[in-house]
Amino acid sequence: MTTEERPLSRRRSLFLVIAAFLMGLVVMAGLLLLLFNIQDRKAEEAEYPLRVVDIPEDELDPAVWGLNFPRQYATFMQTQDDTISTPYGGSVPYSKLEKYPAMVRLWAGYAFGEDHNEERGHFYAQVDQAASRRVQIVSQPGACINCHAAEAPQLIAEMGWEEFNSTPYLDIQDQLHYGSSCADCHDPNTMALRITRPALLNALEVRGIDVEELTQQDMRTYVCAQCHVEYYFLGENKVLTFPWSQGLTVDDIEAHYDEYGFVDWTHAETNAPMLKMQHPEYELWSTGLHAQSGVSCADCHMPYIRSGAVKVSDHHLRSPLDNVNQSCQTCHSFSEQVLTERILTIQNRTAELLRQSEVAILDAMDAIVEAQEAGAGDAQLEEARRLHRRASMRWDFISSENSTGFHSPQESARVLANAIDYARQAELAARAVIAAEPSAAQVDVD
Repeated sequence: MTTEERPLSRRRSLFLVIAAFLMGLVVMAGLLLLLFNIQDRKAEEAEYPLRVVDIPEDELDPAVWGLNFPRQYATFMQTQDDTISTPYGGSVPYSKLEKYPAMVRLWAGYAFGEDHNEERGHFYAQVDQAASRRVQIVSQPGACINCHAAEAPQLIAEMGWEEFNSTPYLDIQDQLHYGSSCADCHDPNTMALRITRPALLNALEVRGIDVEELTQQDMRTYVCAQCHVEYYFLGENKVLTFPWSQGLTVDDIEAHYDEYGFVDWTHAETNAPMLKMQHPEYELWSTGLHAQSGVSCADCHMPYIRSGAVKVSDHHLRSPLDNVNQSCQTCHSFSEQVLTERILTIQNRTAELLRQSEVAILDAMDAIVEAQEAGAGDAQLEEARRLHRRASMRWDFISSENSTGFHSPQESARVLANAIDYARQAELAARAVIAAEPSAAQVDVD
């Protein structure tokens, strides 16, 4: 190495040493920042929830709860969004009677045949009930408030269970100010999930289920089952009751009602003793693969999300179609497009079966009406009307359930296949009366 090359070599070595030193500083700084970030996140997690106020036991205003639980409150307030539209649901209100005009005749003589709309989010539960024409068409009992107003548990405590249920809705309406609230599902001190509605507690007792032994995952379904179920008003006091004594399938529910001889209304065209299904999401879900796999309602409709260092449930309760990434891809390793197409395939096929069921039931109704006009009496049409009742309740079970078959596709298809079968049997039974000898079509003589 020449004399001139030595200083150059030294400078190069010094540069490499300085560069390595600076790089080390950068790495150390990065590690320190990462360490500080981890410590901050741990501190954030340790301090959660931050108790800003004491929440009284009787506090119903979600905004007060939101002072301690701002993340949950922020997402819950998104249930005010009434612009979400899916092919068979969403939060945009519209008249289902206009979209599916067969419903007007299928529910002839019942208030649902005059007013039936797509519901909005949980925020609007009480607002939309108060606006429904059904509360004016018929005198609805206070039992209807159970699922529409956060005030229900307090009113039950003040009035007693039976008096609360039997008091007309319009007599209590002025005391209602909130739809769904944090208090419906959570203990204000611990935020533990809890059941606040007696009807579910009574139904679980009938089924031999010990509430004290329910797991957190169980509760992520049962708090929803307080309302998203089939129900009826039992006896003169209109006591809100779930028809679960025989089981949860539509056949079990029918057996329960038949044992009681229960009738919701008499059909205005066919004079059949009818059953009106409500919104049996829990019952249909319980027959599906998700339920058998331990997937709760909240896993799909309130999936866990990360907010800083804290994992919370997304309280923007809505269709998973609006949130496929969080709702579905947590478990299913398919693209959003593939999962969306799968959901819509199930719903499209269920909707097709619903429309076919409606056609079959209307044909049965036409045949019964024709037989009545020909002079057939109650005894002759008893079987046709019984089959009309069976077909209608099965169509209604799937029609009024809010997943359009997704919660249990095979069970939905089975139920609607039976609805079509019973409707066609009803039509044949009525036509057999019409075709009988003239003497067989005379009005019954007592």
